[in-house]
Amino acid sequence: MAEAARFPGTTSAPARRRLRHTVLLLVLAVLLVGMGQLPGADTARAETEATAAASSARAAKVSINTLTPTVPTQNDTLTVSGTVTNSGRSTITGGHVGLRVGPQLSGRSDIDDIGSRSGHTDSDGSEIGNHTQKIDTLPPGVSREFSISLPVKDLNLGRDGVYQLGVSLSGQTTDQPYEQVLGISRTVLPWQPSPTEGKKTQLTFLWPLISATRLSARMESDQQQTPIFPNDDLAAELAPGGRLQQLVALGKNLPITWVIDPDLLATVEAMTKPYKVEGTDGKTSSGRGQAVAKQWLGQLQTAMAGDQVVALPFGDPDLASLAHSGKDVSGTLSHLQSATELAATTVETILGVKPRTDFAWPAEGAVDSSIVDVATSAGAHNVIARSDSLQDGRTPYAPTAARQIGGGNTAVVADARLSTAFQGDLIRADDASLAVQRFLAQSLLVNQQAPGEERSIVVAPQRMPSTSQAQAMAAALDSLRDGRWTQPLDLGDAARAKPDPAAAQQVPGPGAYPEALRAQELTTRDFREIQKTQATLDHFKVILTAPDRVVTPFGSAIMREMSTSWRGDPEGAARFRTAVQSYLDELTRHVGLIKKSDTTLSGRSATIPVTVHNGLLQGIDGLRLVLESSRPNRLKVDDWQPVRIDGGHNQSVKFEAHAYANGPVQVTARLYTADNQPYGEPMTFTVHVTSITPMVLLVIAVGVLLLVLAGLRIYIQRKRSAARGPADGGQPGADGGHSGDGGPDDDRPEQPGSPAPDTATHNAEPSGSGEKVDR
Repeated sequence: MAEAARFPGTTSAPARRRLRHTVLLLVLAVLLVGMGQLPGADTARAETEATAAASSARAAKVSINTLTPTVPTQNDTLTVSGTVTNSGRSTITGGHVGLRVGPQLSGRSDIDDIGSRSGHTDSDGSEIGNHTQKIDTLPPGVSREFSISLPVKDLNLGRDGVYQLGVSLSGQTTDQPYEQVLGISRTVLPWQPSPTEGKKTQLTFLWPLISATRLSARMESDQQQTPIFPNDDLAAELAPGGRLQQLVALGKNLPITWVIDPDLLATVEAMTKPYKVEGTDGKTSSGRGQAVAKQWLGQLQTAMAGDQVVALPFGDPDLASLAHSGKDVSGTLSHLQSATELAATTVETILGVKPRTDFAWPAEGAVDSSIVDVATSAGAHNVIARSDSLQDGRTPYAPTAARQIGGGNTAVVADARLSTAFQGDLIRADDASLAVQRFLAQSLLVNQQAPGEERSIVVAPQRMPSTSQAQAMAAALDSLRDGRWTQPLDLGDAARAKPDPAAAQQVPGPGAYPEALRAQELTTRDFREIQKTQATLDHFKVILTAPDRVVTPFGSAIMREMSTSWRGDPEGAARFRTAVQSYLDELTRHVGLIKKSDTTLSGRSATIPVTVHNGLLQGIDGLRLVLESSRPNRLKVDDWQPVRIDGGHNQSVKFEAHAYANGPVQVTARLYTADNQPYGEPMTFTVHVTSITPMVLLVIAVGVLLLVLAGLRIYIQRKRSAARGPADGGQPGADGGHSGDGGPDDDRPEQPGSPAPDTATHNAEPSGSGEKVDR
């Protein structure tokens, strides 16, 4: 205290120590920050730098539209072209586009992230000098094209593999006036300039020719059975540039296996003849796709020459829906067998090619034990699955596709990454280019996973690829044509390949089926409606003289009702089923009873006519008409009469009726098939029995009484004559007759209250006829 008092500007020793300690801490902190050793400093600095880089990189968008060649060799010139767009709010000046080679990718999963990352990082590599292109001033929203070409050797690629290739836009903006990377886009570059020294991957690529359901059973009411299409959209797909035309044109020279829905062939074949298209007003007009339909079928026959053709069951039925819901409805699974049999006939008849029908392809390649059971029940002993459904087990590489799953059945497991490489919207050139590069890179890495193993890999893309997707698929396959690490293989050979013993062979149970896919399936109620249509058809065809005219179109329509193409479109599926059932009901109503008015029956018996109408273009047979009287004790009619009518005619069927009492009687007429099943609606009418009046009944009763009395008289006369004969000694009468034989000596019946006849008088009275007359 004394020292502090003598030196007013000083502090105490403890205070000075605290001050020195604080100063030392501040100095240390400054040093640590400067050296980057402060805990969290690296992270904070990295985050700050990344944020700044990402912010600046978002100032422009770079699109890589083309990269040629897609699989370069050492002596090639690589050309990268695309567009840059100012997506920020400031004008870009002093800009240029350059290429950057990133590190070699170590695994297949690394490819998944390429194209989705934004912002420039050190891993993108440095810009390749002397191969840049200047970009003029870019105001906000403006795009410029670029194209950079350079020798592949200038990329300084190392050992074989897959490399990240980036295209960046560098420059400055008005609000950030310094050189920086303003935008970057990445792709992958497969690098194997020479053929592999190991075993090549045997690659099977499925090329699907499948379309949405187009044709129902509806036809014009003519002898030619002209089909009626709901619209003419299919003609656009078949025309040059259309989806189906492109699939055929692109697949012509590719090493592929064609996978065809025979329903598409049948529909197109129907378009080669005159057909109708339904308008929005319900009226029909002539279809205009005959020429393109004929052209497409001709192109398809040429394109698939020498290739393997696999035919799916007719209509491409949804196997998962059948397994999960359809099997609960009686008779549903029988449609799958019929669809398989029809598939072979359809393809062979239209294309002249004998297809394989022993392959089943569930939607998205997703399988479980119930799906396999249903698929193999129709004779398809090879089930095309996908590796994300049937896991690859313990192998660190993509194993051979074929797996033995028991019961003599084989699962052909397609590679999931390769099979999904072309999904999504590939209309934009940069998206299509990236999809091609990813597919090629994946195929190279698959080969490098086990170069000493000969493996068979299957690619099963989406069922109905768009035009842009098909073009990307074709570009990728064309890039593999030189066979540096792959060689083509048919699906049939892939199914016969020796399975990898380490690959998974256990099919998952129904509980493992993806919920998202299950939500798209047909329901049990849907299958009940389908079976209702089948029951109506079975009931209808038994009365037809030419049943094939009805069974064939409606049988095909029923198969189409189970199509995989209805996934995700329950409203469309319901409309289609309703249309088929309604049209079939309409046809069945063309055969029926014509309404009959009440009738009056005169006399004890009469004929009652009932008219049956046949509005079909073919005859009917096997029907019988039954009339039932509500009061058989008053009016009785014949039981039944057979019905046979030519097409477009009516037949009047007559029934004998017998009346026993006066009054109205309700009569019901109904048609029955040969197996005693009612056909159509019953028809009821009233018969009024009015001819048997009370006076008539009295006369009839008196007449009956007189007949009884007359018979009684004769009987009594004969009894008396017989009794009198022995008393007279059995002598014959005067006229040579015998008493009791009705001669002149027979007694007439005594009248009540009359005196006994005088014997003398009786014998004396002459009578020329020998007959007594009562007076």
